[in-house]
Amino acid sequence: MADTAARLYLITPVLDDAAFAPRLAEACATGAVAAVLLRLASADERGLTNLVKALAPAAQEHGAAVIVASEAKADLANVAARGGADGVHVSGDAARLRELRERLKSERTIGVGAIRTKDDAMSLGEAGADYLLFGEPRPDGSLPSLDSVVERASWWAEIFETPCVAYAPSLDAVETVAATNAEFVALGDAVWSHPDGPAAAVKTALDILERQEASR
Repeated sequence: MADTAARLYLITPVLDDAAFAPRLAEACATGAVAAVLLRLASADERGLTNLVKALAPAAQEHGAAVIVASEAKADLANVAARGGADGVHVSGDAARLRELRERLKSERTIGVGAIRTKDDAMSLGEAGADYLLFGEPRPDGSLPSLDSVVERASWWAEIFETPCVAYAPSLDAVETVAATNAEFVALGDAVWSHPDGPAAAVKTALDILERQEASR
């Protein structure tokens, strides 16, 4: 069981320019966001590196770690290192994960998502992932059922030491997802499309996590 309240992990839309930086800064301005996953549109390595350089400070200046992901064929390890990101995030591929772990050592975080089965999750944990992400949007925008995410995150958090992130598809789902004892609760569109802005969404999520922790 987690000893402290879950922390927030934000997932951006797929980005192809730096126009998102002000919204990113607004979301992270509370200083309570643990990490941000920058989902970057396909581009060459130089383009991705420049985009990370332009976006990362908006989160890092408020204490959030910046993790980068992209479907591009570019070398993510180089993009992270040259762009100043704190880590990389890849889909569930144990061979790729091992290769990244060998190259990055412990210098940068390596996260993994798109995990299909429990066996895959265990293989990825053994391959050196720093965290596993359950329930994030699929490439077509669809989501796994909330029940399946809760079941998978609860199972992982109870048995394994490697931290996990559980995706909440809405602010209403934050309490349910946090009850899995996942170390991090992920939010995406629920933050970026909030009618009162990203900061209001983050504050609401933090209030929910703090109330839940106080009631334990």
